Amino acid sequence: MSGTQPRRWLRGARLAMARLPTLRMGRVPDAPALSVRDPWPGDPTLGARLLKGELVIGNVVLQLQPNGWGTIGGSPVPRAITFGFTWLRDLRALGTDAARLRARGLVADWIANPPSDPIASRPDVIGARITAWLGHYDFFAATADDGFRQRLMGRLVQDARSLSAALPAEELDARALTAMKGLVAAAVTLREHTGLLTRALRFLPQEIARQVLPDGSHAERSPAAQLQALQDLTEIRALLQTSQTQPPPALAAAIDRMAPALRMLRHGDGGLALFNGASEGNATQIDIVLTQAGRGGRSVSHLPDGGFHRLQAGRSVLIVDCGTPPPPGLDRLSHAGTLSMELSIGRDRLIVNCGAFLAGPPEWHDAARSTAAHSTLVIADVNSSELKPEGLGRRPTAVEVQRQEAAGAHWLDVSHDGWKRSFNAIHRRRLYVAESGEDIRGEDLVESPEPQPFTLRFHLHPDVQASLQQDGGTVLLRLKSGSFWRLRADGARLNLEETIYLGGPEPRRAEQIVLTGFADGPQQVKWALSKVERGG
Repeated sequence: MSGTQPRRWLRGARLAMARLPTLRMGRVPDAPALSVRDPWPGDPTLGARLLKGELVIGNVVLQLQPNGWGTIGGSPVPRAITFGFTWLRDLRALGTDAARLRARGLVADWIANPPSDPIASRPDVIGARITAWLGHYDFFAATADDGFRQRLMGRLVQDARSLSAALPAEELDARALTAMKGLVAAAVTLREHTGLLTRALRFLPQEIARQVLPDGSHAERSPAAQLQALQDLTEIRALLQTSQTQPPPALAAAIDRMAPALRMLRHGDGGLALFNGASEGNATQIDIVLTQAGRGGRSVSHLPDGGFHRLQAGRSVLIVDCGTPPPPGLDRLSHAGTLSMELSIGRDRLIVNCGAFLAGPPEWHDAARSTAAHSTLVIADVNSSELKPEGLGRRPTAVEVQRQEAAGAHWLDVSHDGWKRSFNAIHRRRLYVAESGEDIRGEDLVESPEPQPFTLRFHLHPDVQASLQQDGGTVLLRLKSGSFWRLRADGARLNLEETIYLGGPEPRRAEQIVLTGFADGPQQVKWALSKVERGG
């Protein structure tokens, strides 16, 4: 057997035993020993849709009908959200008796007719479901009849034992923390099953060490994973504190490191930067997560382990991906966006990456992961990392970074070798942000013995209006707030083309500035972005 085979065999044996009701089932309590409450706000508008049988996940609408759990289709992401019951908070936000009865009915239907979809039994999905049911128990179950509550508690015990047997989870990414959260929630509320807490406290420190890098970055290098992991860890801490259980020291230390890292990955509108599967998210929710996390140390301008740099001056925020992709097992949602950049001016996003459409069809997901969907350079339409369904194949192995700051101005010189094997080429990007934040300059070079066909893209936020000027080398940009910026470029042919923005609640049409290198021409493009004063 290989090293992983015995572990899988043991995990399978534990799971099989956990599902045998006659083996150490223990007493099923009448109610949770401790009242815990889901700490995150719901959306009453989405709750109203749920009353109609419609579950809205991003731009995807799924039908939740009686006896319909087995018919839930679509990509894995919306199925996992559906089976995780986190949407109960939207019914709670609606707060009506109809919402309460709808929540109770959907849970009762699940218990009576659980789906056979393997995703429903994935550790992170079980963990999300346990936490959601316990966190909303007072809302939908406390006033129910004895029969419903007994069936609910029986299912919670069964799921908790299955989850305990499945740990440590095979998933190396942020999903493992969601599974851990579910086990902790079960452990502090199902007091009769003392082994749950022992097992949770045994695995929690090693899971944190695997997930959280020394600088506070999440190991997936995704702002969305950063947010989710911090959210899960703050919930775990609150659950342990509520039960008067001493949290392991690693938990508080991880939260204190992760909060500043999350702040660094926000734009001026409060939303997240769009790297490696992230969307903007909800700025209010992010504020709440950071409030729950606590002070969380001083602000940071770069994450040496996570590989992101933030160049902030005046009202301008430039965030650049300067890291190697995460290793196999943590790269499931990784994009081929090395050296890509995003720029916001105040609350206006100007230059963006396309984002992610995790709930959409596979072809949309793949397109959003491509290098061309990012504001960076691409050689011969070949991605800087090879995209595979399970993560990345070929990828940059060396990303070199030099940064300087003086008198409020910033310089960043960064390169990667993602095309070294394919084209014997290095992409180098040099960036400068003036103290005012109103003068931003860049230079993108292809360092190669032979000229390579390349394209440099700047994707624009949908709220930006762009017009190509008569000189053919300048684009005038009008931001939503009404201010104007001008981008000039030299060394490539400049065009405006259509693109799509996937960072918000639904896909939106947008434009991109496309700079195409000349055949056998210079292997570099110089560009400058500056604010246009009125009358300028």
